[in-house]
Amino acid sequence: MTVLEAIQRSTEFLAKKGVDSPRLQTELLLAHLLKLPRMRLYLNFERALEPAEVDAFRELIRRRGQREPLQYIVGTTSFCGLEIAVNPHVLIPRPETELLAERGWQFLNQLSAPNGSASASGCGATAPKGSEGGQPATALDVGTGSGCLAIALAIKCLGAQVHAVELSAEALEFARQNAERHAVAERIQFLQGDWFAALPAGSSFDLILSNPPYIATPELETLQPEVRQHEPRRALDGGADGLEYVRRLAAEAGRFLKPGGRLMLEFGDGQAEAMRGLFQREKWIVEAVQPDYTQRPRIGVMKREQ
Repeated sequence: MTVLEAIQRSTEFLAKKGVDSPRLQTELLLAHLLKLPRMRLYLNFERALEPAEVDAFRELIRRRGQREPLQYIVGTTSFCGLEIAVNPHVLIPRPETELLAERGWQFLNQLSAPNGSASASGCGATAPKGSEGGQPATALDVGTGSGCLAIALAIKCLGAQVHAVELSAEALEFARQNAERHAVAERIQFLQGDWFAALPAGSSFDLILSNPPYIATPELETLQPEVRQHEPRRALDGGADGLEYVRRLAAEAGRFLKPGGRLMLEFGDGQAEAMRGLFQREKWIVEAVQPDYTQRPRIGVMKREQ
């Protein structure tokens, strides 16, 4: 079987299984197997695959045909230009969460910029200074999962002190491994526990970030099989209305935020007004609501009333 024949046959198979973009998915899996950039496949259409390669590729395609996410099959995904390892213990980072990370590191950069202006490229090599006494800026990632948000902050803001909390021991260990992969494990304090209950007494932060579960429980069964059957339910299920963890953030996060600090979170489609109301009732100021790449409201930026 040649490379081209393998692509054509597998594309037909995945299409029959209802997989989106079956040709692209096939090419990505074959490129992963052959350890080639995907576009190099086009220069190798006539290459004959070894029997062992055919068997291994059939297994990858079988798994994808069962709607196992591509990212879990290959073991990694891209987040803010970083290769983040993923497995079924952690949610697969989405592109919209990159906007949350960027907004976070821009804010930390503002703390150190002489003119208060943010930089889209991050904090650079200088240590960002926090809002109290010239101390390094501090950030907390609530429900870190794969660690992608905490790692992005640590890489973009070299002087910041980053903390990451996670209830799942398996996910937290995976986040540590991702931090080691990117050589920032020593700059992130990982804590296991139920969100703010895991923090040492007296903890406070310039920035609190969270991508909490925000899918309403009744909606979980309507999700794509890749999500419904394979991603961790605890990272998706936001309770009856999808706002259970947004409520917790609104009620609990204020005690851990430094004066002048910000809370930033991702929320679901159609939740913007409800999110705004929840925070306003807890005496927060909703400073901004940022759209995602499809122009749906997605990122909330809050500060405490003075």
